[in-house]
Amino acid sequence: MKIGIIGGSGLYEMEGLTRLEEHTLDTPFGAPSDTYVSGVLHGREVIFLPRHGKGHRLLPSEIPFRANVWGMKKLGVTHLLSVSAVGSLREEIAPGHIVFPDQFIDRTFLRESTFFGRGIIAHVQFGDPVCPNLQDDLAAVAQKLDVAHHTGGTYVCMEGPAFSTRAESNLYRTWGGAVIGMTNLQEAKLAREAELCFATIALATDYDCWHETEAEVSVDSVLKVMAQNVATSKRLLAGVVERLDPSRPCSCHDSLRYALLTPPDRIPAQARADLEPIIGRYLPPSR
Repeated sequence: MKIGIIGGSGLYEMEGLTRLEEHTLDTPFGAPSDTYVSGVLHGREVIFLPRHGKGHRLLPSEIPFRANVWGMKKLGVTHLLSVSAVGSLREEIAPGHIVFPDQFIDRTFLRESTFFGRGIIAHVQFGDPVCPNLQDDLAAVAQKLDVAHHTGGTYVCMEGPAFSTRAESNLYRTWGGAVIGMTNLQEAKLAREAELCFATIALATDYDCWHETEAEVSVDSVLKVMAQNVATSKRLLAGVVERLDPSRPCSCHDSLRYALLTPPDRIPAQARADLEPIIGRYLPPSR
């Protein structure tokens, strides 16, 4: 078992990692957001990547999602935890609270969300986009740490980089949205295609702009709450790394078993080579 962590706004590194190594990868989908850092935490291998690059250099629409997740798979990651700042769409989810969403709504339009195409077709099941085992572990650790948290809920993924209009924010509330962010939907889809267990740690920093008695969301207000949230998320991550039990059965690791439609002998050689870390176990050896 290897645990991957994709850090969002404010989370650029993980304390407590020992035996640190850096990994610079070239991928078929371009360069990842930054250098991967691997280490050992509670006796388990962990690989960390800052989603926006160190120094927060990449807009949400510029993040190389495919390269990031492909690199995690190439490095042997089996479980992927994604940490990101979000706005709250619910009164009960106050700034400073943590949410573990179990559903997503995609409002993006400028991004690549699949490894497939270019001569190879696959359709993975995505009705339940979050690994239930990881979700249970997150909730259990948050309870143990006495962290204000909410298990379940829908993450609305918008394109950004501007925040929502008030009309949009209220619309997403009528859809049943719990939180709104700009990054996690693509990671969830790609993790499923890569057969990784996936879960999101959503750090609520504000009430978006729907809440008429609260100040409209601003970068300044987000950063103030984020400092507290990031410290909490690091404790949560450390607890989950220690708790994870790889022996529990999980269908995430077999999500491609019945999803590939293109016969192996019709897959172009380049596509086969590019996706070897992801589909290799389902294909006969190359001649």
